[in-house]
Amino acid sequence: MENVAHAAESPTLPVVPPSLVERCIKIVVEAALCVLMVAEVAILFVGVVARYIFSSPFSWSDELASEIFLWLVMLGAVAAVHRGQHMRILSLFRFIPDGRKAMLQRLSKASVFVACCILTYYSFIFTLHEAPLATYSLEISRAWRISALPTGFALMAVLSALQLLRERATDHLVPLAILAGTAGLLWLASPVLLEIGNYNLIVFFVLLVGAGVLAGIPIAFVFLLATLLYLALMTRVPVTVVVGRLDEGMAHIILIAVPLFVFLGRLMEETGLARSIMSFLILLLGHLRGGLSYVLLAAMFIVSGISGSKIADMAAVAPVLFPDMKRRGSKPGELIALLSASGAMSETIPPSLVLITTGVVTGVSIEALFIAGLLPAALLALALCVVVWLKTRGEDLSKFIRPTRSMVWKAALVAIPGIGLPIIIRTAVVEGVATATEVSTIGILYTIVLGMILYRPFPWSKLGQMLVDTAVLSGAILLIVGAATAMAWALTQSGFSHVLATTITELPGGKPMFVAVTIIFFIILGSLLEGLPAIVIFGPLMFPAAVALGMHEVHYAIIVVLSMGIGLFIPPFGIGYWAASAIGQVDPDEGVRPLVPYMLALLAGLILIAAVPWISIGFL
Repeated sequence: MENVAHAAESPTLPVVPPSLVERCIKIVVEAALCVLMVAEVAILFVGVVARYIFSSPFSWSDELASEIFLWLVMLGAVAAVHRGQHMRILSLFRFIPDGRKAMLQRLSKASVFVACCILTYYSFIFTLHEAPLATYSLEISRAWRISALPTGFALMAVLSALQLLRERATDHLVPLAILAGTAGLLWLASPVLLEIGNYNLIVFFVLLVGAGVLAGIPIAFVFLLATLLYLALMTRVPVTVVVGRLDEGMAHIILIAVPLFVFLGRLMEETGLARSIMSFLILLLGHLRGGLSYVLLAAMFIVSGISGSKIADMAAVAPVLFPDMKRRGSKPGELIALLSASGAMSETIPPSLVLITTGVVTGVSIEALFIAGLLPAALLALALCVVVWLKTRGEDLSKFIRPTRSMVWKAALVAIPGIGLPIIIRTAVVEGVATATEVSTIGILYTIVLGMILYRPFPWSKLGQMLVDTAVLSGAILLIVGAATAMAWALTQSGFSHVLATTITELPGGKPMFVAVTIIFFIILGSLLEGLPAIVIFGPLMFPAAVALGMHEVHYAIIVVLSMGIGLFIPPFGIGYWAASAIGQVDPDEGVRPLVPYMLALLAGLILIAAVPWISIGFL
């Protein structure tokens, strides 16, 4: 899940300096985020040491980490509002005149303001309801943790209001009229919508959500507004339930791995581990025809998933390779096509955050998903290598100087510690030595020590910014997970899940038809929504149907994740493709045609994975 707003689609609102209040909120929130990030890593690492070295686990460590985590998420979401970095789809903005872009930007800010005002009130009520309850180990009021919700939403509402007030009041009349008019029309139409039963879900969760997402409103707030309107107008369920489901979606202990792996990825880049791996691969494979393309695929396979962000993975690899690839004759469009395909190929490589989220929302073993994800990714990488070989058979290597063996061995010695990090992480989780959350703290300390001893000096001056950037990305990601959980709950309570499962399982053709529908369905969802919200919403609905048809849940999970990964990089809606274009600084139109053979290879590999379950579950 990425925040993709490349330069071509940047909004055209006038730049007005932030007010004193905004700057004060920024300073306080970012300072708190640094403290919370350090505390999270320290608490979890101390828990690992106590459990595995001294055999004396602390009963309170996970609970305290969870208490801190909600504050980290909500304050990260606050900082994301200040920076304008909440995740949204801006793919269509390049086709919209500048005047309309400005109006849509105002609509986006107004939507965030309205959603946060409503949720501030209901989350405060929810906090009061939870206050009499005590936590299990720490025996403190749950209000200490839950109060992060009203605090976070209130700060987001204030920041949104201040951003709106930077412009003339008349500029906001149209966006506010659109929001008020939409709510009013739905209220007037509520008797008719109630009469048509579950078909009203199309209005709220297809038309309304679709319009909001395509208009560039942050995905999390579109989900929350649609769910609030549905529950308020179509049901008698208290609206505070939305807050409870939002909290539930962000509360799972395994999701603490999200900010920790994001931070680990930044550390790998800043300490030089990632670059040492790249340098070794260039010397090892660069002398082959298409060698740098193979290096790109190998590098994405090794580092993918650790950062928690496909943008971060691609940004770590592309700037190192693209200049040399251009000098060897590769066209710009070819470069972003291969970069996009490699991003789609690596979706199931552990510790993929999509795999972790899939395990959380569907109950599938995360350890099993980690084991199952490597071979399918390797198969897709092989399919891409075939395409590279076919495309580069005539490459001229006459000017390329082949490195000596000693150069390769020296680079290998330098790269081994960096290559060892992904191996340590994946082995520790698969072998049950540590959970996905715990092993991330081990990786962080491992990277810090290696960076200080073997590689470049540790970037202490950048540490604060790295911690804040990590929290902002994590807050944006996990607010979507929480919002999608609330929306999924509303869909489930409506009876839609039962109808969907029944309809799909009764399709003619049995399991093959179900798998085909799954692939098409999740490619479309991956293109429109990206992986995390799609799996949170539809995972609990689709997985029971798959199991009812006799499919192995791990095999089905791999099919789903790879399908969403392919969709993420298919233009015009696939936001991953636009991110690759922005990173490569290439006109997106140049990469569309070169992308076709890569995507066909990925699709062929996916069909093979779907047809042969052993590829996914043979080593379980």
